[in-house]
Amino acid sequence: MMEMNDLSDENHFFKREDNHLETFTLIWLETNINDRKHEDVEEMLHSTINHIKKFDDLDKCKKYIEEASKDDKLVLLISGQLGRQLIPFIHQLQHISAIYIISEDKENDKTWARDFPKVVEDC
Repeated sequence: MMEMNDLSDENHFFKREDNHLETFTLIWLETNINDRKHEDVEEMLHSTINHIKKFDDLDKCKKYIEEASKDDKLVLLISGQLGRQLIPFIHQLQHISAIYIISEDKENDKTWARDFPKVVEDC
């Protein structure tokens, strides 16, 4: 049987910054993600899911999604404007479970989002 001390050198899993054991990860992409107005929303989201990754940069978010383990189940929360830019590139990935759009222009966003079945509703 392997001792716990043996794991520290052999398994880099425990050293990852985003290590978690939940089923879902919420990826939240918004240009002003660190705005204080989002604190209440984030607190509410944490009552449902503990692991939230926040991004304000589309390219960094896309890279994180593309490099995520295929065993992860990702839920994306994104603005309509950024969604229109990102969703066509990541929608086909198996580990994307659902996409929620925060929309200021609901009618316009519904029109382009129809082509992407993982977009389940707008917020």
